[in-house]
Amino acid sequence: MTPHRIFKSADFMQPSVGEPIRSVVAESPDSVVVAWHVNPGQSIAAHVHPAGQDTWTILSGQGEYQDQTSGQSKPISAGDIVIAYTGNVHGVLNNGTEPLRFISVVSPASAGYELV
Repeated sequence: MTPHRIFKSADFMQPSVGEPIRSVVAESPDSVVVAWHVNPGQSIAAHVHPAGQDTWTILSGQGEYQDQTSGQSKPISAGDIVIAYTGNVHGVLNNGTEPLRFISVVSPASAGYELV
């Protein structure tokens, strides 16, 4: 059986009141594809993937992307592609007025996850 190859990102966006929900779209040994819906004021804590890369494609909204252990951040918004190479610190705060929605691809799937 051939796995699905086309997905509607909106089907995986899960708004939440507490922490943003990590909604897995697809997973293989090569990568994990995740849909994120981050409400205004919500954040994804700074973290690293010690053995892999995390690439975000921003679909809508805006945020402050933390890209340093020191807490330094840069603005991101719809249309941006943001890459955290192996071991790079990354996280985000939605400082806008609408949901920040993006797709994250972590590769390989065994990249690991460690809070900073």
